[in-house]
Amino acid sequence: MLGPILLSIKVACAATIFAFILGMFFAYVLTKKQIPGKSIWETILILPMVLPPSIVGYLLLKVFGKRGPVGAFLLDTFGIQIVFTWIACVIAACVVALPLMYQNAKAALQSVDETYELAAGTLGSGEWKIFWTVTFPLARPGIVSGVILTFARAMGEFGATLMLAGNIEGQTQTIPTAIYYAVAAGREEEANALVAAMTVFSFFMIFGLNTWLKKKNYKV
Repeated sequence: MLGPILLSIKVACAATIFAFILGMFFAYVLTKKQIPGKSIWETILILPMVLPPSIVGYLLLKVFGKRGPVGAFLLDTFGIQIVFTWIACVIAACVVALPLMYQNAKAALQSVDETYELAAGTLGSGEWKIFWTVTFPLARPGIVSGVILTFARAMGEFGATLMLAGNIEGQTQTIPTAIYYAVAAGREEEANALVAAMTVFSFFMIFGLNTWLKKKNYKV
């Protein structure tokens, strides 16, 4: 039972890192820059949040499978197979959780008063310095919320993961897939233990986030 828990934490950590980088990048570009097709880019980023996970998993399978454009290239060029590996778990979790990170980062960046950024610019600060010394600190509460929610969503990802990574014990079996197959096999005690662990872990993550925000006098 410990295997799925450790793998889920490993996958969620990796997926959150990638989702954070991508989410912050797209949130900053689409919020601060004037680029063509902004609505289309935003729609693509948010789409995995509204599509059924099985459809997201199927689309990922078409891209990263042995006959998919990315999967075939990696397999033929480097001998790397994505499907049915823990990397597939990371990809699925990242894609499904990315909309949460993007939406929170976007809202956080939009909440920053541009007056502070303009003032920093008049003092000679460059765009990169303004972001790290002014924009990011002011947007930190929303960004932290996004990271926590992204991690929680990545931990609980099931449908897309099952499609792309399968349920190989010791390799791709995360907590959600382990619960599903434990229930299907009639192993109720195992399923109950995993459900309890996941529920308690998620509760304390959200509780900790709310407590931190209240201590910092931010609105929850």
